[in-house]
Formats: sequence, C-alpha cells, structure tokens
Amino acid sequence: MKKAVSCGGVVIFRGKILLLYKNYQNRYEGWVLPKGTVEPGESYEQTALREVREETGVKAKVIKYVGKSEYTFNIPGDTVEKEVHWYLMTSDNYFSKPQREEHFLHSGYYRYIEAIHLLKFPNEKTILKDAYQMYIQFNEQQMRYKKI
Repeated sequence: MKKAVSCGGVVIFRGKILLLYKNYQNRYEGWVLPKGTVEPGESYEQTALREVREETGVKAKVIKYVGKSEYTFNIPGDTVEKEVHWYLMTSDNYFSKPQREEHFLHSGYYRYIEAIHLLKFPNEKTILKDAYQMYIQFNEQQMRYKKI
C-alpha cells in the first residue's frame, strides 16, 4: 500500500464557495475543491495555497485549518492510502480561471446550497460543511470586533 499526502482549500468570498469542474477523458467527471500533492520542502499550508493558485488562478489567504480527510483508491497493482489536509481560505474577488492542463473545464463561486449538491465526493462535502461553519463563526467574530 502506498501513502500520499495532499492539501487543499475551501475558498469562500462573500459567502460563496470556489469549486472546480474536472473532466478527464470522460472517465472522471465532477465538481471538486482545489487540492494537490505536497512538494519537497513545502508546509501543508504552503501546498494548499499553491494548489489553489495553480488550479484556479485565485490568490487566497488562509483563515484557519479545517481538518483532514482520508480515503483509499486503487491504481494498477496497488492501493493508495491518501490523506488531504484542508484549510479555510478567503479571496478578495470572484475571479477564477481553471487550469486546463489538469483537465479542469470550469471554475466559479457558488452559494453553499449549490456547492454542497455539486460536490462529487462525500468527504469533500463533509469538509465543506465544517469549513462553512468556521466561516460563519469567523465572520460573526469579525463583526463583534468591529463594534468594539
């Protein structure tokens, strides 16, 4: 069994969540959150920021660590045990541009109810639920802080 580590971001701007639509030779198709493999010398946070930037063109900022998802998948002759570390992030506008080289055909910001239904994988839906709650709490704290 092989082990793999990736990191990604739940990017939220003005309440809307950044998603990517991937289609690889009609064998893999669906909406996902941006994520990718840790490179040598990178922290998990650096990886998450880099992958968001590469896959979506978005220059995001980390708000908080959300958590880790784990799953396995098969490759020819082996099984991969993967863990993904997720970060709640924000951007400063709605711009995004999908990375065509990675077979992303569309990217955009969606309301929570749309995003939760669009996401392909249950583990990403769970991460989105957790991240969105953190986002709401973060905004409430920011509002209280501004009133002081």
